[in-house]
This record gives sequence, structure tokens and C-alpha cells, in this order.
Amino acid sequence: MLGCLALSMGNFVVVLDTSISNVALPTISGNLGVSTNEGTWVITAYAVAEAITVPLTGWLARQFGEVKLFLFSVIGFVICSVLCGFSTSLGELILFRVLQGLTGGPLIPLSSTLMISIFPKERSSVAIALWGMTTVVAPIFGPIIGGYISDNYYWGWIFFINIFFCAVVAGLTWVLMRHRDTPIERTRIDVVGLTLLVTFVTAFQIMLDKGRDLDWFASPLIDAMAIVSFIAVVLLVIWEMTDDEPVLDLSVFASRNWLVSTLTLSLMFGVFFGNIVLTPLWLQQQMGYTATWAGFATAPMGILAVATAPIVGRLLPKIDPRLIVTYGMGVLAISFFMRFHLTTQADFASVAWAMFVLGAGVPACLITLTALGVSDLPPDRVAGGSGLQNFLRVLSMAIGTSLTQTYWENASKASRSDLVAIIDPTTRFQLPPNLPPSAALPLFSKAVDGQAVMLATNDFYEWATVLILLFAGLIWLAKRPKGPLQQAAH
Repeated sequence: MLGCLALSMGNFVVVLDTSISNVALPTISGNLGVSTNEGTWVITAYAVAEAITVPLTGWLARQFGEVKLFLFSVIGFVICSVLCGFSTSLGELILFRVLQGLTGGPLIPLSSTLMISIFPKERSSVAIALWGMTTVVAPIFGPIIGGYISDNYYWGWIFFINIFFCAVVAGLTWVLMRHRDTPIERTRIDVVGLTLLVTFVTAFQIMLDKGRDLDWFASPLIDAMAIVSFIAVVLLVIWEMTDDEPVLDLSVFASRNWLVSTLTLSLMFGVFFGNIVLTPLWLQQQMGYTATWAGFATAPMGILAVATAPIVGRLLPKIDPRLIVTYGMGVLAISFFMRFHLTTQADFASVAWAMFVLGAGVPACLITLTALGVSDLPPDRVAGGSGLQNFLRVLSMAIGTSLTQTYWENASKASRSDLVAIIDPTTRFQLPPNLPPSAALPLFSKAVDGQAVMLATNDFYEWATVLILLFAGLIWLAKRPKGPLQQAAH
């Protein structure tokens, strides 16, 4: 059980750092004397570096052993976290965030594969459930912790808190698992494949993160990044499929269950994470919430996520996993539908209840799709398959975040234009007492802006509801595993 705690916490702390700095960005930027737009490189640098090492986990594990690699990653992650907290310039912080992402990336897939290996076969589904639970709740706690620290303490503490988590993880892993390492299989470094992977991820992530600020393909930089990322990924696939010792094991694409579950998981997670990003933004920018209270409004998702994750783990050996995923997608659709009807008068409870319902669906999707993805893979392919699946999930999060914000902003502008076009110019705006007549137009404009953003938010959740239901059908292209799912995973 202690080993399970260590591995779950390792996954938790890395996922936490993908979201904890988002709400603290204005504070960090102000403290370092840069604009918020420049400060976004703090987020981009971490995302790029993490996305590079996640798919390399299988290859790295063969070179050093899974347990040694896990320990090295934990130690490297905490050292880089401390250096991030002590940074005195934007350049320093970006450098250490890159190193933090590089060392933290392998912890995501390794935590799941090691969890499966230390549990008995008949209980491995419970291991996957516990791992999935930390993946779900970490993005919820990130904004809450980051917002509270930013509001009350020095921003560096969003990185210093990793010291406690990593100390527990490293200590328990060393004591309990240092004698359980996997065999080492030395192979040459696929320099070409590695270079193409780094080029693709870097260009693609910059395109996603900066596209919205630079008006997408109206910018020469975004055009260049799109071309570079496309050429790099095409060459990467060709090279990896023909190389004798590839850095990425693309043979997992031949597994029907891996392909279908990974595609379904990526699409689901893109919409889900778009919702995770949009809800706090809407609450803070339009509903007057602080970063801390926006976090509290989204936090109820963690209640049912924690409660249902073990149940999903127990049901995996007994029920067709495709039914479990369909149920989870249906619950997500219900949660999105609840927000499709919100108005500018929506209270805290309206948002919190929708997030509460959402928590019952995410573990059913994430845990089951993760287990189904490795169900047909031989043991020596599990780490590589898990790493590649997590890599595509991380990319889908970035795509979902970028597309959601772009759609939301464009839909808000379009809705405002539509509202302005139908406003009767003779309409008289009722002013609050003690305000001069000159305040009428600004207040009226603000009211129109609020309604336009609300309409855009409703539109997003309407589309999210439809898309999730469509994605639910994809899982039925997968084969039902022969025998209990947790045995198939071995």
C-alpha cells in the first residue's frame, strides 16, 4: 500500500505542476518585471519539455531500469523545482522549468506501469484506478493551491511544496522497490529520431501556446512552426518505422485496442481539459471570482472522482470495459449539458453541482481506457505503449486548451456583434442611484459584454455535449479483452 502511495503521489505532483502555475502567472510576471504575455513561456517551457520525455519513457526504462529511472526523475524534479522557486529572472525560470519538465515527464507513465507491476494480477485494475484518480484530481487542486499561494505568500512556494511530495515519493520508492528493478537492455541512441521528436514537439507546442496571441496563421511565426512541426512528425514516423532500434515504439499502433482506446482517450481528454481551463477563466473574468474561489467552484469534481475510482477498478474484471467507458462519456455529457443552460445570474452552487457530476464520469473513462490500451500488449511493450499513450494525451490537453480559448474568444466577439445589431438605439439604460449619466454607456457596454461571453460559454458546452456523445461511439470499435481486463494487461 505504501508503494502505491509513493507512485500515485509521483504522478500527482507532476500533473499538479501543469496547472498550478497558470493562476499564479500574473503574480510571477509582475514580480519578475515582465508582461503576462512574456510570462506564458513559463507554462510553454514546462509543457514542451514534459511532452518530449513522456514518449521516451519506454526507451529510457530499457537503458536504466524502471525503478532507477523513476528515482532519478523524482530527484531531478525536486531539484529543478527548488531552482524554479529561487529564480530571479524570467530567463532563469524558463530554463529551470524546461529541466523540471524533462525530469518530470517519465514519472507519468512510469507511475502507472510500476503500479501494475507491484500489484497482484487480480488487483491490478485497482492499481490503475488509484493512478487514474491522481491524474483527475491534480488539475483541480492546482488552481486552488496556486491561487491561494499567490494571494497570500511568495509565488516561489508553488514550487517549494514539491519538496515534501518528492521526499515522500523518493524515500518510499527506495525502501520498497529498489530490488524490483527491470532488466537493463543497452541500445544505441536514436539521434535522428530524438532530434525529430524534439523538433516536432517544440514547434507544435509553440504554435499552440502562441497562436491565440499572434492571431494564428496571420503570423509568420505560427506559419513557420506549423510547417516545421508537420515536416518533423512525418519524417519522425517514417524514420521510426524503418529504424532497427527506434526511440519510439510505434509497433503499438498495430494493436487495435491500443489504437482505439488511445484515440478515444485523447479526444475525450481534449474536451475535458478545455472545460477545466474554461470554467475558472469564465468565473474570474466575468463572474467576479478570485483565483481561489474559482478553484473551490471546480473542486467538487474531485469528490466523486475519488469515490468512484476504486469502484471502477473493481468493476473492470466483471463488466465489458466498453460499457464502462460509454457510461463515463454519458456522465460527462450530462455535466456539460447542465452548464449549457447557465446564465449571468448563475450562483456558486450551479457551477459546483455540474463539476460534482463531472467527477463521476472521468475515472470511468480515464481508468478504463488506460487499462484497455495495454490489454493486448506484451509485457515488454507496456512501458512504451503507456508512454506513447500519455504523450498523445498530453498533446490533446494542449490542443484542447488552445482551441477552447480561441473558440471562446471568437464566439464572444461574434455574439457581441449579433447583440449590438439587434439593440434598439432608443433603449434607455436604467442607472443605479448616485451615478452620473456619463456612466450609462460604459455600464451598458459591460452588460452586453457579459451576455456575449455567457452565450459563447453556452455554445462551448453545447458543442462539448455533442462531441462527447459522438466520441463515446468510438470505443465500440475496440475488441472486448479475452478474460478479465486486469489479467489481459499482463
